[in-house]
Amino acid sequence: MQTLEEIREIFARDRFATENGMSIDDASEHYAKCSLTISDRHKNAMGGVMGGVHFTLADFAFAVASNQNGESTVALNTDISYIGAVKGSRLIAEAKLIKNGRSACFYLVNVTDDLGNLVAVVKCSGFHVNK
Repeated sequence: MQTLEEIREIFARDRFATENGMSIDDASEHYAKCSLTISDRHKNAMGGVMGGVHFTLADFAFAVASNQNGESTVALNTDISYIGAVKGSRLIAEAKLIKNGRSACFYLVNVTDDLGNLVAVVKCSGFHVNK
């Protein structure tokens, strides 16, 4: 099992996520919690958080949860549902394994703000490249 610091070191190379302020808060086998502090660069023309920010954070959490300990998993399909507006100053994505098969997996990622409001739900199907 990799340590949190080892996982952070590996995913520091995920430049799109990290250069947009995303960080790994927690990770264990088939689980990840990632977050970001919202700034003006994350907002759309109406002043809300751009939907792509929710999606990228969820995708990053899925990547961290599904690519630990030598596994190599790529997304096959993702589906996002926007549930509500962000009211807090941070976004948090928690990815949890629902089903892990021989060649495919399924994760559910809940995106909340730091006030506990559910703002998006993302379903991710992945393919295990090296199994």
